Amino acid sequence: MAKHAWAFDTAHSVIGFAVRHLMVTKVRGTFKKWSGQLELDEDDLSLSRVQVEFDVASIDTQEAQRDGHLRSADFFDAALFPRMTFASTGIERAGEARYRVSGDLTIRGVTRPVVLDVEDGGRAKHPMVGDMRAGFSVRGSILRSDFGLTWNAVLETGGVAVSDKVEIDLELQAFRAA
Repeated sequence: MAKHAWAFDTAHSVIGFAVRHLMVTKVRGTFKKWSGQLELDEDDLSLSRVQVEFDVASIDTQEAQRDGHLRSADFFDAALFPRMTFASTGIERAGEARYRVSGDLTIRGVTRPVVLDVEDGGRAKHPMVGDMRAGFSVRGSILRSDFGLTWNAVLETGGVAVSDKVEIDLELQAFRAA
């Protein structure tokens, strides 16, 4: 089977992340606007490719003041760096329906290699639309300081206001026209 292009169904996908706040809880957020291309080789998923672009200004942590701060030069600097991108560079099988996707992540103009764990959720025909759907759960983590996101505040009790580690949590659904 040859490679086929799939389009992401952004209405049935979530681009999520979590960061520890005040060292006691995790704040979760999403990027509401994003797009990408997925090329799947069903016979050998390791030959597949993915590229995704995120609109940094679409960040949503359900708190407008925090979102504004995250868009500022203290963090993403959305005015100068409006896009964040990921492009796969390799895919390897890591078990039954599991893969490790290597790629280049670019944030604030800084590109670093990352590895993401992917679970292939399988394929299904959409009962109302009639097209084929594919699902993937993606997990990983990065250090935000690797991309120049270093703003923080030291707490009087010790520790910092925002953890360096960012957990990545994506649920992706894609469709291939019938």
